[in-house]
Amino acid sequence: MKTRIIALSGSLRRDSYTTKLVKAFQKSAPEDVALELIEIGNLPFINEDLEKDLPESVKAFHEKIRESEAVLFATPEYNRSYSPVLKNAIDWGSRPEGQNHWNNKPAAAIGCSPYSLGAFGAVNHLRQVMMYVNLLTLQEPEFYLSKASCFLGEDGNVSDPETQNHIDAFWIAFTDWIERLKR
Repeated sequence: MKTRIIALSGSLRRDSYTTKLVKAFQKSAPEDVALELIEIGNLPFINEDLEKDLPESVKAFHEKIRESEAVLFATPEYNRSYSPVLKNAIDWGSRPEGQNHWNNKPAAAIGCSPYSLGAFGAVNHLRQVMMYVNLLTLQEPEFYLSKASCFLGEDGNVSDPETQNHIDAFWIAFTDWIERLKR
């Protein structure tokens, strides 16, 4: 049986480097892993008033979290932080109060940017929030991809062998992390 992992891309842009990175991870996933990219752009802005009668998009999102065994967060970098759409998804995953769907779920964060720091600031900021909602977050290896436009194709192809090796090494560590937490 395959390990079910959901992936959230923090970029809604049609030609998003972050979504291309998730597709590269999908293409490189081990045979015993099913990585599903989850749509988060359809979630309403977090609003406690909506918790009395949760919108269908939030209910479906909660179900995807429950069905998964782990989560891969992929973020661009916006002003040294991760994206608002990703924060919104994390907040909905932890709500309504007392129903934290992220609790004790293995997770990892990756980031990319067309610039030289490769989303370093965003990933580290994201990890703070991941730990707060009690996601069991993989610490190493870290994954930041600088100059993403040079290495990522639309279909998940990676043009740089060093980047591909980094993705493969990350998968080994992440799947090992998930397995260790199952015990």
